[in-house]
Amino acid sequence: MSPKATVPSPSARIEQKRSKRKAEIVHAALQAFRDKGYYQTTLEDIGQRLNMRPSAIYHYFPDKESLLYHCHLESLEEVMRLLDEAQERFEQPADRLAYLIREHVRVMTDTLEASPLAFEVTALSPERAAEVIALRDRYERGLRSILSQGKRDGTFRDVNPKTAVFAILGSINWIARWFHPDGDVDSRRLGAEFADLLVGGLTCR
Repeated sequence: MSPKATVPSPSARIEQKRSKRKAEIVHAALQAFRDKGYYQTTLEDIGQRLNMRPSAIYHYFPDKESLLYHCHLESLEEVMRLLDEAQERFEQPADRLAYLIREHVRVMTDTLEASPLAFEVTALSPERAAEVIALRDRYERGLRSILSQGKRDGTFRDVNPKTAVFAILGSINWIARWFHPDGDVDSRRLGAEFADLLVGGLTCR
């Protein structure tokens, strides 16, 4: 006899439904931020994309800033996880860096839907901005560590790791200024092209 399928409890079903709706609101917010900019976007704009009243959004996010804060944390937690994965999966600094560049581009184009969140930190409250900046700094230190390791073992040219990381992140963040999911640039190839250009420019020939 085959085991019976586990039926979620009513509370679990409610939580699943709530999580799904919350993700839909985040998705709509990212699209609105991309198309209109954070400051020009209203909760009415976000609600219209979901046929929701702004008052319904308050059940999930108390205000627009909370939505922006959630998006920042979600993306930063993802790149921090990728940093750990790169350390576990790859031995060579060049492979680690290439993997992170490819995946970071994916986060920009897919997770964040090319929304320019990196340029909107000043819209957050001082406490929230400090938390976001601290996470961002941890990620940057991780990238600099990879660059420094590559310099020591001769993989990378003698560059300033801090400057190199700023150049890499600046290039990736700027994607939000020109990329659109419905455009003619293939997001799946974009990460590979960025990794080829950026890592190739650092590697000793």
